[in-house]
Amino acid sequence: MRLADADPDFGSPYWARTWGGGLALARHVLDHPETVVGKRVLDLGAGSGLVAIAAALAGAAKVMAADVDPYAVTATRLNAAANGVRVETIHGDLTSGAPPEVDLMLVGDLFYDPDLAARVETYLRRCLSAGIAVLIGDPWRAPLPADRLRVVAEYMVADFGDPNGAARAAAVFSLES
Repeated sequence: MRLADADPDFGSPYWARTWGGGLALARHVLDHPETVVGKRVLDLGAGSGLVAIAAALAGAAKVMAADVDPYAVTATRLNAAANGVRVETIHGDLTSGAPPEVDLMLVGDLFYDPDLAARVETYLRRCLSAGIAVLIGDPWRAPLPADRLRVVAEYMVADFGDPNGAARAAAVFSLES
């Protein structure tokens, strides 16, 4: 039996593969632990939890991971346990709510669709206004508001969208006010 037959709401398991922006963001956090050490961190759109796990391994005081897909939340929980770190998971779309009580928002690969990109940017701007720093990982997809971001670092990564696994540039951006 296929999972889609058992659960008609089962969608594409996007969270089962690493995406370029998440790879770049996780690498940046691990290479620069001072970015997260002692901070309360939220990985928005966490997928399998790669970025959240990197933050926990790098010394974040508290790590939360949010995703709209219940299977992604489960994958994050399992991956965190497999890596020996604690990550609090949240199932839901946080973009319509108030900014969370965190110091740093990490966002990998949520700028692949224009409507989603606009909603996420609006939410991240509210977070920034509330004093939350925002780092975004993305391989320069079209909906990314690059003119309103500052490049912090660039990495060559394999991106989910490339079936041949060719390396391409992905960047870590800081959302600027």
